[in-house]
Amino acid sequence: MSTAAGADLLFHPVHELAALVRSGELTARELVGESLDRIAELNPSINAFVDVFGEDALAEAGAIGPDDPRPFAGVPIAIKNNRPVEGRRLTFGSDLAGDFIAPYDHHVVARLKAAGFVIVGTTTLPEWGILPTTETRRFGPTRNPWDQSRTPGGSSGGSAAAVAAGMVPIAHANDGGGSTRIPAACCGLVGLKPQRGRISLAPEVGHSFLVSDGVLTRTVRETAEVLDLLSGPTLGDMTWAPPPAEPFAEAAGRRPKRLRIAMSTLSPVPGAPVDPASRQAVQDAAALLESLGHEVVEADPPWAQEELSRVFTASFGPAVCTQIRLAEMIAGREATAEDMEPLSWALFGLCKSINSIDSQLAEFQLHGVGRQLVTWVAQYDALLTPTLAEAPLPLGTLNPLDEDDPMGAFTRSASFTPFTPPCNISGQPAISLPLYEREDGLPLAVQLIGQPAEEGALLALAAQLEAAHPWAERRPTL
Repeated sequence: MSTAAGADLLFHPVHELAALVRSGELTARELVGESLDRIAELNPSINAFVDVFGEDALAEAGAIGPDDPRPFAGVPIAIKNNRPVEGRRLTFGSDLAGDFIAPYDHHVVARLKAAGFVIVGTTTLPEWGILPTTETRRFGPTRNPWDQSRTPGGSSGGSAAAVAAGMVPIAHANDGGGSTRIPAACCGLVGLKPQRGRISLAPEVGHSFLVSDGVLTRTVRETAEVLDLLSGPTLGDMTWAPPPAEPFAEAAGRRPKRLRIAMSTLSPVPGAPVDPASRQAVQDAAALLESLGHEVVEADPPWAQEELSRVFTASFGPAVCTQIRLAEMIAGREATAEDMEPLSWALFGLCKSINSIDSQLAEFQLHGVGRQLVTWVAQYDALLTPTLAEAPLPLGTLNPLDEDDPMGAFTRSASFTPFTPPCNISGQPAISLPLYEREDGLPLAVQLIGQPAEEGALLALAAQLEAAHPWAERRPTL
């Protein structure tokens, strides 16, 4: 079992941990060992990990010395179990995937390894990454370290729970409708969705309309530093974001000029309520921004459109269900209802009924929605909104196993997380910041939406807020 000092160690920023290893004050094996001890202690209750690579991770760490030039040599990290890690199970949280062993590393995994991170395991997600909660038939519910009766969010729920609980100091995530920002908000972490095309999706995919990879961290600086590592195209990418004028970590360390920032609590899902605490968080963040010298104006984006949820589903659904089709190819047979949860099976059936013309039309419609949002935001330097419309949901609220109403959880999820999908549609960067706490002690986040390809400016603003109202020392009681 990890010592109190060892457990505290894993709440330190990754650059500090790397510096301890580099100086010889701490060995990589000791650091990774503390992470594995913490996982062994807490994972039985939190259930954040699919697989833990204990002996292999220790062996890898044992080969790292203080003279290792890699920037994060010896720092433990976890990978969401929807990205291939060579030689490890890739399950997508589904029975259909079986125990398929990935034959290669995803681009993001390869870059993290090249930077010296030691992968200690893979983390849970909802089946196929569909829901903004993490409760699967195959692996069971993942619990929020702040309140184990509640969800850590999704779809990167296991990664967020692992970081919030101090099992690892950082974890991989990705975001196709909020799947980095939602668990960040639920678990009191920083979650950035980068600009579309900022991080390569190689080797499988050359471009994605909705999905961006990233990490979950405790501080803005860590997010910026790792974004520098992961950014940039690889050969074969179809599209990519323009390179930044300077490293993101440098931009994040620069005090922003006086900005004009819009604020809105208007839900993009017409008629969906936004709870008073989420509204108050935006008001408080606006006041904080004004105290820092910025101008804040109330203005609602043109995103409360009745048809938006249906059109988003017509694009998001087929993108998700492509994973099911690939799993069928690997299994060498067609999937059956017994292979997956009722929600996944219902969504798969729905997507098979969408013809190629309607799917393409939906994406064209979303292009227009995205262009409209980018154009509207362009009159400001950033947009401030809630990240979530509600507190982290009690486990079981979104039930993917409901056979009577299999799509009910998917429909209900829209009112929980209405503020995150628009930026996947527009492609622009957005970040969730855990600025506040609810009355019951649960994290309470706000979202900042930035200009296209301007993650540096967004990170600088986020860092200014963090310095004015720090959150990194808050920890759940476990």
